Amino acid sequence: MRYAFFDLDHTLLPFDTQALFCNYVLKRHPWRIVLHLWFVPYALGRAVGLVSTETAKRAFLSYLAGMKRAHLRKLARDFAHDCVDTWIYPELRAEILRHKHQHRKLVLNTASPDFYADQIAEVLGFDHCIATQIKIGEEVPLRPAIPGGNNKREAKITAMKLRLPGVAGMNDEERFHCWSYSDSSADIPLLEFVGNRVLVHPSNKLRAHFPGHDVTVLTPPRPYWGAVGNIFAMVRQILGVHRERGPG
Repeated sequence: MRYAFFDLDHTLLPFDTQALFCNYVLKRHPWRIVLHLWFVPYALGRAVGLVSTETAKRAFLSYLAGMKRAHLRKLARDFAHDCVDTWIYPELRAEILRHKHQHRKLVLNTASPDFYADQIAEVLGFDHCIATQIKIGEEVPLRPAIPGGNNKREAKITAMKLRLPGVAGMNDEERFHCWSYSDSSADIPLLEFVGNRVLVHPSNKLRAHFPGHDVTVLTPPRPYWGAVGNIFAMVRQILGVHRERGPG
């Protein structure tokens, strides 16, 4: 069995999907912006290194507090169809179709929350989705738990091996014929797991880790300019005032 593994945020599409989903929700429930007040001290703590990424992620989801599970699922499904499917880079959509044509199993492996990542994987035609598992219950708590921890760095490999027997059983030769896609140095373990690595708008740290002959680099056009443009777009999304649909 051969696989193609894809990161999500800034790899398949140009944004952080946590902020993009927040934008989608706030356009339908504008009053929920007041719940960001709970997140502010955690964001400041994260900025100075006093709060972990996992704790900050739990606090950020406070804007969903009290939402019924069924309604959250509907929003996630609509978000995947209406928003993500229009923002995906055309070049990466073509890569997905290429791997499907070549009969590789497609795995979306992301640190994003599973309640919408699963829906995105389904809409984009993936065979499997590995994401950060969020404990919701019948309605979203103020700071939902992350039972298995944040699905990032080496955790992505561990999770795949636990949940996908085909991945756990691969030998070195089989892994050599698999592919991985990412923009982030946090995904070096995922990229080194395979023989074919594709970097999408890679950071300097990620680009320096791999010699030029060892990777393919993709730089599809983005709807903003540089890191500052990305931050500005994220702020607009967190406030619910960003454009909802992409050009697709």
